[in-house]
Parts: sequence; C-alpha cells; structure tokens
Amino acid sequence: MSAGNRRQDIADYIVQHGEARIDELATAFGVSRMTIHRHVDELARQGVLRKLHGAVSAQPSGVYESLFRFRAAHATAAKQALARAALAEIEPGQVVLIDDSTTVNAIGPLLPQVAPSTVVTNSLPLAEQLVGMDDLNLILLGGEYHPTYNAFIGHICESAFEKIRVNLLICSASAINGTAALIQDPQVVRVKQAMAAVASRTVLLVDSSKFGKVALHLFADLADFDLVISDDGLPAEIAGSLRAAGVNLRIVPVQ
Repeated sequence: MSAGNRRQDIADYIVQHGEARIDELATAFGVSRMTIHRHVDELARQGVLRKLHGAVSAQPSGVYESLFRFRAAHATAAKQALARAALAEIEPGQVVLIDDSTTVNAIGPLLPQVAPSTVVTNSLPLAEQLVGMDDLNLILLGGEYHPTYNAFIGHICESAFEKIRVNLLICSASAINGTAALIQDPQVVRVKQAMAAVASRTVLLVDSSKFGKVALHLFADLADFDLVISDDGLPAEIAGSLRAAGVNLRIVPVQ
C-alpha cells in the first residue's frame, strides 16, 4: 500500500471513530507506531486531524472531506485519467467553466491542447496554472476567498453567473450515493448549481472512490449531467445500475 493510500485509510478510520489512540491505529493497520506517527504528523500538518496526547481526533465535520491540500493528494492517477477524458469534450474556441475541485484541476496542464479557448473558474490554483498560457483567455470569478477550498465562493461569486453563459461546465462532487451527487458545504453547492445553470453542456468527473459515500447536501442527480466520467475502479454492478437509471456514464482506464 502506498503512503498516500495508507494516510487516506487512517483519515477515514479516525473520521469514522471520532478519535483513536496511536497503539490502536498501529494494530489496525499492521504497521509500527513510528509509521503511524509519521502519517499522523502529515495529516495534522494538512489540517485533516488533530494530535492529542497519545491519540488523534478528527477535525470538525466537513474539514476532512473539503480540505483542498488533502483532496489534491488523493486518487491522483484516477484524476489524471479523468482529466484526459474530459479534455476530449472541449472544442477549440469554446468558453469552458471549470469548478474548484481537485479532480477537475488536473485538466489545467492539458488545456493548451485545446487553445484558443476561454476558461472561466473560481479556482485559485487553476488560475495560477493558466496565467501566461498562450491563446487561453482566463476569467477568474471573484467572491469570498475560502482557504479550505483554495477558491472563491459566496454570494458575489454566485451573482457573477447572472451575466455570463458558457459552452461547457466541467465539475466534480464530494460523494455519490445512488444517483445523487453530494457536497458537504452548502455554499459550494450553490456555486456549482449556479455554474450548471449557465452551461449549455455539463460534464461531471468523479473517481470511483467517491461512490457509495455520503456528504450532507444534494448538488444534482447524475442523470442531470450530459456526461458522467469515472474510472475503471467502479464496480460493474454500480455502473450498470447507473446506466439503467438513465445516467450517461463513461468509464475510462487508469494507466
């Protein structure tokens, strides 16, 4: 198991139990206390967990699911595969709206391949990637900067969509339960729903690890998207049930 995957599992375990002792974690994951301490130190540095004397506790609900730095390090191979598939949906000359998710941010380095185009985003890291790229017109949506998401959200950001229309929205969600795309933070939900409302076509990218998970707020039904792209880690029975429910699902291999 890679270090990143083990940290993900440790974080999941602690969020599920609320708190765990170092010895308990070492036993549960079959590694040394030193290894657990190393993973816990990194998770605490990222703001995912809080270290206590001889134990670790979860951060308040929503931090674990939302923290940009932690999400950016998770399922990176799948995100790259999804980004490559999403690039094929963009035609040169289009106006493309890209949300603040780390899944969709993986498309940033690939965008010169579909230039000239206009990219609209509320994601600060994506904007920083695109500054100075030839033949890419960048529009950064304003609003209240939120460090958890490394993005601009809130009323000002939502209001900006009243004045624009785009050819394509590429976005993601925190969790998929049944055919429901879910997100933990209601402010983020409102921004993503405002994005979907101004797009002629919508594409949702979700790696297979998000299926069967729960977050608090409904973003949209999967059948509402023109295309849903996931990776080949998604069980065949889930893929089949989604297609039977009217979801236009595309599965891409993770290389």
